[in-house]
Amino acid sequence: MRGYFVICNFLFISTKLTLGKNERLKSRKQLEFLFKKGKSIVVFPFRVYFVYNTEVRENDFYPVLMGAGVGKKYFKKAVDRNKIKRITREAFRLTKPKFTEIAKAKGGNGQLQVFFLYTHRELPEFQSVKDKLELIPSKISEKLDLPATGI
Repeated sequence: MRGYFVICNFLFISTKLTLGKNERLKSRKQLEFLFKKGKSIVVFPFRVYFVYNTEVRENDFYPVLMGAGVGKKYFKKAVDRNKIKRITREAFRLTKPKFTEIAKAKGGNGQLQVFFLYTHRELPEFQSVKDKLELIPSKISEKLDLPATGI
């Protein structure tokens, strides 16, 4: 058996550390809502935009959605921008349980939507990105006025 399965809304959700297509912010509508209504924090080298969205359709059962972006200003080559986004997604995939814990602590049937914007001028190393992403959940929970947890 590869992982444990939980039944949620008549669908199976794996508890493995995965980051599927349905867990990414892609919709223009979702992104506009995030940037208009959301809050932001800075954890160098990221500016992190986040919002707890309660206006979620019933079939969107993922507690956390994420997106990643890199500006063209400092990274002219798409290869470099894509590499940074891949590193960010992988680091998020490994730290996703902390973000899921925040979404569950908030309660309700909403989603925590998070967007990471890379702002540094140099290509990052994976371990430094992962270390920074581990700091972000505690700062998000402070901004959302959640009680202190073991994050």
